[in-house]
Amino acid sequence: MATTPAPTTVKSPAPPPRSILRDPAFLRLWAGTTASGLATWALPFVLGLAVLHRDLGAAGLGLVLAARTVGFLAAVAVGGVLADRHSRRAVVLWSALAAGAAAPLLTAGLGRSLVLMTAAAALAGAGQGACRPAFQALVAETVDPERRQQANAAMTLAVRASTLAGPALTALLAAFLDVRTLLLGIGLLWLVAALVPARGTAAPAAAAGPAPRAGFRAEFAEGIREARRHPWFLAGLAALVCVISLGYSATSVALPLISRDRYGTEWVLAAAMTAYTVGALAGALLTARLRPRSQGWAAFAGLAAYGFAPLSLVLPVHPAVVVAAYAVAGTGIELFNVPWFTATQREVAPDKLARVSSLDFLVSYGLAPVGLALIAPAITAFGVTPVLTACAAACFLVPAAAALTPTARHFARTAPAARD
Repeated sequence: MATTPAPTTVKSPAPPPRSILRDPAFLRLWAGTTASGLATWALPFVLGLAVLHRDLGAAGLGLVLAARTVGFLAAVAVGGVLADRHSRRAVVLWSALAAGAAAPLLTAGLGRSLVLMTAAAALAGAGQGACRPAFQALVAETVDPERRQQANAAMTLAVRASTLAGPALTALLAAFLDVRTLLLGIGLLWLVAALVPARGTAAPAAAAGPAPRAGFRAEFAEGIREARRHPWFLAGLAALVCVISLGYSATSVALPLISRDRYGTEWVLAAAMTAYTVGALAGALLTARLRPRSQGWAAFAGLAAYGFAPLSLVLPVHPAVVVAAYAVAGTGIELFNVPWFTATQREVAPDKLARVSSLDFLVSYGLAPVGLALIAPAITAFGVTPVLTACAAACFLVPAAAALTPTARHFARTAPAARD
């Protein structure tokens, strides 16, 4: 007697991962990061309003902003070590509170004490620098690996959107509020950054045991050794430094001059910078969905696209070409940034992630002022065209050379198939 075969069980496909925008823990982290980004961006703008209102001189503005940069660079490495030693959420809390405490001090010193304002700006920069690597590490603690690229894209979207909408919003508020009130508002933004993010789901391994710790220098050196384990990271950092210190610095100095002298209007300057931000928004949207087979090579190609910005300023082209080149540059920079952050969160040892992230911020932010300081004398000595040509060539060639580094193709020590 024949028997009826048992029906086979058909496996249903795995459900698609839930959108990152429906994750309450990530939304809290996103809100805190966005608040810190708004506060960071707003301070120079509000202090510029203080100069317009004659509460602060131009030289004083330069001193205060320089003090903030020094505070940032001094604290970013410390913040990386602390975020790997202790709870990353606690590092965000205390560093953001420190930055928020600088706001009333700036208000008290405005028009009265430049020394107090300088010290307060250094404190604000220190709080900003200490929380950056902790925020980066918190993304890895809060979001599962499959959704981290989407999460990093959402983070950068918030930053770029605030950069685009921020000037209009601040100008609108300035019509009703004075500079001191705006400075206190920056302090409230830092309070949001301190209190809103949730604790990560995992703690760094280094903070779990009671074993005696090495000194600060030794722990930071461990972060450097971890970075050296990843050739793609070192190559990407070198390419990023080149683009920031040469490409970005050259266009920051040359674009206002060319907009004024070649085109006779400030419109080109405003349109190009707006196009850059819009392009960056488009790049972030693309990377939220884009998964190229050779992710590292695609990212380096995006970074190299920044070379179109200085190249567009070399020849007397139509202003629309300059604007389009800046849009391409903005798109390209986010095609690099989002996979870069995601790969760092995936490949770096979790207990050293904040230190490696702090090294990223320290090198890229630290060398940017050097480029800005050297570009203007170079233009004076050699002329705008040779300097911009050299910077454009470096932006194209250095990322291309970095892409040839072992492990650079996938931003990983092993190819995706081998990891699976």
